[in-house]
Amino acid sequence: MRPLKLFALDEEDLGVLSAHVQDAVVKVGDIKWSPRAGQFTMPMNRFAWERSVGRRTRRQDDQRRRSVLHFDRVTRARSAGLVKGDRDVVLSLLAVVFEETNTPAGVVSIVCSGDAVLQLEVECIEAQLTDLGATWSASMRPNHRLGREKA
Repeated sequence: MRPLKLFALDEEDLGVLSAHVQDAVVKVGDIKWSPRAGQFTMPMNRFAWERSVGRRTRRQDDQRRRSVLHFDRVTRARSAGLVKGDRDVVLSLLAVVFEETNTPAGVVSIVCSGDAVLQLEVECIEAQLTDLGATWSASMRPNHRLGREKA
C-alpha cells in the first residue's frame, strides 16, 4: 500500500482524517506544541483501517504504520483528562472533531479513550496526515462495542 498524505481544510476533510487516525496510539511525550509557530504535531502508530474496510481480511494481515498528524494556525492548545507531566502515557485516538466558534475559527478536539481530550483553538482548519514509512503487522485489531453495556 502506498503511504497516505492527506490534507484537511474544512470540517468534511477533517472527518476523513479522523477516520484514518481512529485507534492510533500516541505517546504523550512525543506530542509537540509550538506556540510561536502556531503548530501542533502528533506522531503516532496508526492502524491502517484502509486495508480492512470493505474487504475480507484476515487478522494476520492487519497493519500499523508510523504517521504524523500536524495542525497549523493553532493559537492555543490544552488538554483534559491527563495527568500533567506524565509523558509516558499512551493515548488511543477515537476521533478528531471540529466546533466552529467564529468562522472560520474554532476548536479541534482530539478525543481519546479514557476520557482524555486535546483541544486546539485554531484560526481555521489546516491539518495534514502523513505516513512516514513502511507498515508492520499489528498485534491486534481494535474492537469497539456499540452502545452501553448493561449493568
